[in-house]
Amino acid sequence: MRPIGYYVHHHGAGHWQRAAALAARLRHPCVLLGTAPGVASCPVVELPDDAGGHGTAPGLHYAPIDHAGLRARTARIAGWIAEVRPALMVVDVSVEVAMLARLCSTPVLYVRLAGKRDDPPHLAAFGAARALLAPYPAAIEATDTPSWVRHRTFHAGFLTASSARSRPGKHIAVVFGRGGSGGDREALIAAASAVPERQWNVLGPVSPGASRLPDNLALLGWRDDVVEILAGAAVVVGGGGDGLLAEVAALGKRFICLPEPRPFDEQVAKAERLAELGAAICRTSWPQADSWPALLDEAFALDPTRIAALHDPQALTRAAAFIDDAAQA
Repeated sequence: MRPIGYYVHHHGAGHWQRAAALAARLRHPCVLLGTAPGVASCPVVELPDDAGGHGTAPGLHYAPIDHAGLRARTARIAGWIAEVRPALMVVDVSVEVAMLARLCSTPVLYVRLAGKRDDPPHLAAFGAARALLAPYPAAIEATDTPSWVRHRTFHAGFLTASSARSRPGKHIAVVFGRGGSGGDREALIAAASAVPERQWNVLGPVSPGASRLPDNLALLGWRDDVVEILAGAAVVVGGGGDGLLAEVAALGKRFICLPEPRPFDEQVAKAERLAELGAAICRTSWPQADSWPALLDEAFALDPTRIAALHDPQALTRAAAFIDDAAQA
């Protein structure tokens, strides 16, 4: 059986976690291709880094001139395709890699992220792909998505391999992912001080500082037990990344979504749809300290069954089966 190649974007940790979880469930052998790869149960091709360049071209997002890293990366991908002859390339995500694979006579399954992606490069990649896979449920699809794009898209749902069970809790869990700028120490101190009756547990990077932390604020940094901390939270506060949304939905936690800046307003689009569905509270920036008591009251008034209804425990299995079927089409 010919293998599936799976290209993984390097921004944040969510792309790699999603790829590794899907690869483990595929019937086909799978090879992950990416920069600074993480842990996976399948073979990995480490790609040269192409960051740091500037420049684009018609139909492309990233095409710097005379960039040695990009040249080597493109050659490595094309060479691997020529040698291995994969049955399918899953691309999560890159317009350029999708078109490169297609030019190498290989069918592409494109992972379509949220946001307003109606620019010519994205539309070209969507049209050239054998199929599109959205790592979120159809319920949070943007209403202005072109009908032909929606028609070609398999909505996999939020993808998480976690089996943690939600439990009652009193603390506020604040999450900052690897793909963003992290939390502001002084803003966190102000928020925790405004709600002293609640313990605030902060996961991820936070700016350094000398100010004394209040007794109800813990800066936990990177932890291996993130999901367990979320499972015991009363309210989760964080961005609109796919990984966090998947865990919050799986746990059915009341959620305050503070979307982080991303290309094509990816996180804003998801946060706005969650708010429209009554599944989360959405704010486009970190709230002022004096607004936190009322904001948390608003969060506690949420019906957690609404965000839980967006979780499909079979999403990874369904997505893997779709990828396998696309490889055999």
